[in-house]
Amino acid sequence: MPRTCPDTLRPNQMRTSAAPPVAAGAANLWMPYHRIKRGTHSLINPTFQRSVDDVILLFEILLAGLQIEGEEQAMQLPDDELASLRSVEKLEVICEDVLPKRLSDIRRLTAELAHRKQSLSRQDFERTVLTMVYAAQTLAHTSHQLQRDVWADALLQLFRAIQKDLAPP
Repeated sequence: MPRTCPDTLRPNQMRTSAAPPVAAGAANLWMPYHRIKRGTHSLINPTFQRSVDDVILLFEILLAGLQIEGEEQAMQLPDDELASLRSVEKLEVICEDVLPKRLSDIRRLTAELAHRKQSLSRQDFERTVLTMVYAAQTLAHTSHQLQRDVWADALLQLFRAIQKDLAPP
């Protein structure tokens, strides 16, 4: 039976280490990568897309030049109007606290996605696409050829997971 999580953590609560997967399910695919920073009021298991309008907004945000930075840096959105929207706060939590940022974590995720038999949930699909964006941006800023090759492989594996999910059964 999958565990259920509360919607939020209070500022004095902190999750210090990654939890091991418990059972197959949407929350378990991403929880090992979820980081909660001390003193923040973060959502547990947030989802950005809840309607078609949210999907369109995410597309606009990506086209506007969303930059998903590394582990200790904030997400950057050059368009001030888009950045000021209240719904972007959820996207910030996802990009800063949920997405895996280390190559080893992304490779572990791609291995889990490759062995997954069922379709991705909307939440897993969203996070896989955002992780793919992060991997592409990291690849573009990497100069060492060996690192570029490894990031390119991770990007390809994320793309294959998305492609597999979109393919007809």
